[in-house]
Amino acid sequence: MRAARCLSSWYVTALPVPRALGAAGRTSRDLARAAVRRGRGAGMFRLLSPGLGRGLLRAAGRRCRVCSAHLLPGPAVGRAPEVEVPPSRVARPGGGSGLLPLLAALAWFSKPAAEEEEEERQGAGGAAAQDAADEAEAEIIQLLKRAKLSIMKDEPEEAELILHDALRLAYQSDNKKAITYTYDLMANLAFIRGQLENAEKLFKATMSYLLGGGMQQEDNAIIEISLKLASIYAAQDRQEFALAGYEFCISTLEGKIEREKELAEDVLSVEEKANTHLLLGMCLDAFARYLLFSKHPSQAQRMYEKALHISEEILGERHPQTIVLMSDLATTLDAQGRLDEACAYVQRASDLARQTEHPELHIVLSNLAAILMHRGLLQR
Repeated sequence: MRAARCLSSWYVTALPVPRALGAAGRTSRDLARAAVRRGRGAGMFRLLSPGLGRGLLRAAGRRCRVCSAHLLPGPAVGRAPEVEVPPSRVARPGGGSGLLPLLAALAWFSKPAAEEEEEERQGAGGAAAQDAADEAEAEIIQLLKRAKLSIMKDEPEEAELILHDALRLAYQSDNKKAITYTYDLMANLAFIRGQLENAEKLFKATMSYLLGGGMQQEDNAIIEISLKLASIYAAQDRQEFALAGYEFCISTLEGKIEREKELAEDVLSVEEKANTHLLLGMCLDAFARYLLFSKHPSQAQRMYEKALHISEEILGERHPQTIVLMSDLATTLDAQGRLDEACAYVQRASDLARQTEHPELHIVLSNLAAILMHRGLLQR
């Protein structure tokens, strides 16, 4: 008897992490790698990457002068992993310090001529250093764009080489923002390729840089990386770490939402609050899939119900993510033998999927067929 499939994916994301549950006799690592090979999309990559890349992915030469200065390397225990970097294929120009030139505040005419000449030399040097830093950042931006394009074209090896070049240049120019953002992209690439051990090291390196720069543990970017790490541990059958990771993400976000719900919009925008709710939904969804695979369908059901409520409230009933969660909840109810309830959810999901031309319509319909078949067999 074919089991209905879970397909849920948070469509607010960019780079997908697909999966298919319900295949008997396969480990979570097998499922994760098979999903990666299919190249379909779900994901955990929206909230972190735009925030880190906002200062980088802009027009070349318009340098983000704030974030780089504050994002410091993490502690020794969280030092960046020693990843073998292939030799650069193209010689890179030297980078500058990235520091802003110091401009004199006093009037030029009040200074001796020797001082004026010295400050002119220092000012020229500072401007040259800034120009070099801007040039290096512009090149990093182009490399990151090329890497993303290679990922979209399903050329992961080429993307990896380009990202190594970007990382090397980021270190040469001492651009902490670029280092962190590049590590995050490298980690995501390793994750979707099924290179879980390398992805774990890179995600930890990214987290180290963020925490070292003063970011708090409850920041959405830290929670998102923690969720990725929990998913890696789940795929590696490291159940204790996976469970702790999922529970940390969910409890931290629930506490954060409770504390922030009364904050005025001029303190915390509606969009920021919505993003935190959506990240909680993503965590609940991932934890539900883990619980369902671990044969705890009743607990998975509760997680899916909470995730569905968030999606309906923020994204709306006709949003692709909401439809996907309806189908996944139906799959979980089907696994418990609650076929009438499962039928109601999957029928509604299939109706909405047809109306909205959902990209996963074929899987929703497949789930509908499986649940109807199970119901028919039971009635016989």
